[in-house]
Amino acid sequence: MTAAETTTWRATVLTLFPDMFPGPLGLSLAGKALSAGIWSLKALDIREFARDKHRSVDDTPFGGGSGMVMRPDVVDAALASIEDQPGPRIYLSPRGRRFDQARARALAAEPGAVLLCGRYEGLDERVIVARGLEELSLGDFVLSGGEPAAIAVMDAVVRLLPGVLGAAETLAEESFEEGLLEYPLYTQPREWNGMAVPEVLTSGHHANVRAWRRGEAERITRERRPDLWALYRAKCGQAAGAADGEDTETTP
Repeated sequence: MTAAETTTWRATVLTLFPDMFPGPLGLSLAGKALSAGIWSLKALDIREFARDKHRSVDDTPFGGGSGMVMRPDVVDAALASIEDQPGPRIYLSPRGRRFDQARARALAAEPGAVLLCGRYEGLDERVIVARGLEELSLGDFVLSGGEPAAIAVMDAVVRLLPGVLGAAETLAEESFEEGLLEYPLYTQPREWNGMAVPEVLTSGHHANVRAWRRGEAERITRERRPDLWALYRAKCGQAAGAADGEDTETTP
């Protein structure tokens, strides 16, 4: 797929360290897609919007405490400069809603996104409220800044864009797409370090292979992510209930 056959997904990153981008996103499939115009990336230096001679972007927190806080006036000026940029405004924050595959798919369906990378102790709450920023987190841990999180979010989104990976089946069988973790993968050689590839995968019996993969995906999810397993089981129960309802429905 060429750039002319698709709409460019536009990413804008607001950061104090624009040289961190595109970083790994300039390599491999994401880098090729960037060069092909499937997506675009603009890294905007927040410090360019500071108003004093020292280009200050932070100050001490009201109420005391350690660290510094990013100023709302400076960050708001940066956001105001890209009001024509399409898509949601996202602030990468450890207190945000956890980013997941469903959110990645939703962002891939948008024309683009603005990703705001925090630093220091965080961002003044007033600009979060005034701009209606969506707070997203990668997980229950703290990074030195939002830049690595922004790269992770963009990577998850870009690989979903049409023309980046190619076969739709590749995406459909990945972890989280059906609520399960991915099944084990094997390739040549058939025997390595005393371990052989499971016979079912070399049998040529496609139905058995599908059944084995489903069973392994369920086993791994049940063992490693009981939270996902519970959601998957609930979803399967709802689907079964809906099907039973269709089968037993009668006309008054």
